Order: sequence, then structure tokens, then C-alpha cells
Amino acid sequence: MSPRRRLFFGILTVVLALLVAWVTVSALRPGAPRTGRPPQDRLGPVLLVPGYGGGRDALEALADRIRDETGRDTRVLTLDGDGTGDLLAQVKVLSDAAADAPSVDVIGYSAGGVVARLWTARDGAHQARRIITLGAPLHGTRVAAIGGAIVPGGCPLACQQLAPGSPVLARMDAERLPAGLPWLSVWSRDDRTVTPPESAELDGALNLAVQDVCPGVVVQHAELPTHPAVVRMVLDALGTEPLSVPSC
Repeated sequence: MSPRRRLFFGILTVVLALLVAWVTVSALRPGAPRTGRPPQDRLGPVLLVPGYGGGRDALEALADRIRDETGRDTRVLTLDGDGTGDLLAQVKVLSDAAADAPSVDVIGYSAGGVVARLWTARDGAHQARRIITLGAPLHGTRVAAIGGAIVPGGCPLACQQLAPGSPVLARMDAERLPAGLPWLSVWSRDDRTVTPPESAELDGALNLAVQDVCPGVVVQHAELPTHPAVVRMVLDALGTEPLSVPSC
């Protein structure tokens, strides 16, 4: 082999070695795209996503209980604006909060549950260890549709997106829940905000009406994050055992 050809193949070998090293480092560094699902014994942060309007008080109370009983890093997200804007923009807030975590548990209250569902359908399935939704209008709520009809122009973008059959919900309904993702959906038959309340049910999830676990209990939509029965369900679901129907 001539000296020129030896030099060429030597340079080519070095370039290929550098390329392999770069690809390897890129795949291992935090934030690189990942596949698969976190093991159930890898407990990362717990991220709580507020509902329409972005109110945090009830979720902060729930976060305090989670911290006290589990010791886990628990954060309530602050949504852009007041939580009435584009749900897809809220997905980015959740995605950014989970960016460097190898594993996260997400609790989505009301419209925050829709945000969690959109996140798992887009890029969150590889990070989500467990998802818990509380009174989430996963198939829309008639309240949003009625509000838009009664007060033209008085239904912000998130309100429009939460109307049954909206383009955002239609696309989401067409996608199956990622296989093997533990998902607990808790809802109340007394809910007058998510109508019908059964809109919170999701194929592939463990769907629990509070009244099926604790017969006779009355839980309004706003009470879901703080009602003792619901809080107990949430705490149990954040463990490592498979999701199951709890006792009251």
C-alpha cells in the first residue's frame, strides 16, 4: 500500500473512532433521547400539574403530604400565564420540568391530566414511571362546550381545546396509551365540572370512581386533590407495588 493510501486510511480510522465516541457520549449524557421505560423501583421526582386556571393551593397541600410521607422531591408546576392558554404549551412546561430526570411520576389534576396525557403521547413515555390523574376531562367536558356557546369569545384556547371532539382531544383519543405504563385515573360521580364525570376514564388505565372505593362519600371536583380518601389513593399509587383497587 502506498504511503498516500496508508495516510488516507489512517485518517479515516481516526475520524470513525471520534464519531463513535461522540455518539456514545451523546447517548449517555442527561437529556439525550431515551427509549424504554424506567423500572418501578427507580423513584424520581413527583411533578404535579395544575388544572385550568393554574391554581396551585390544593396541589401544594397534596405535595406537602407526599413530601411528608415519602420524602420524595415533589414540585407543583407553574403553568404559563394562568393555565388557560394552549394545552400544548403546557406540555412543554411539563417536558422542561422532567428534562433531566431518568424517572418521574406525574400527577395531573383536571386539565393537568390532559396535559399529562399529551406529554406521554409526545415525548414523555420513556420518563414516566407512573401517571395519576384526578378528575381529568380526558375526553372533554360539556361545560367547556356550553361556555363557548353561551359567551362567544369568552372561552380561552384551553377551554376550546377541552370541548368534546376538539382537534386536540380527537388526536389524543386516536393514540393508545403507551404499553405497560401504570396509570391511575381517579374521578368522582359528584363532579359537576367534568361532565360527564366518566370522561376521566382511560382505556388501559386503572379507573377508580371515589364512590366505588368509598360508597356514599361526596367529593366535588375542587376537593379531589385534598379529600382524605383521594390523598390515600395517591400515596398508595406512588409506591412500587402494582396498581390495585384500594380499600376505603
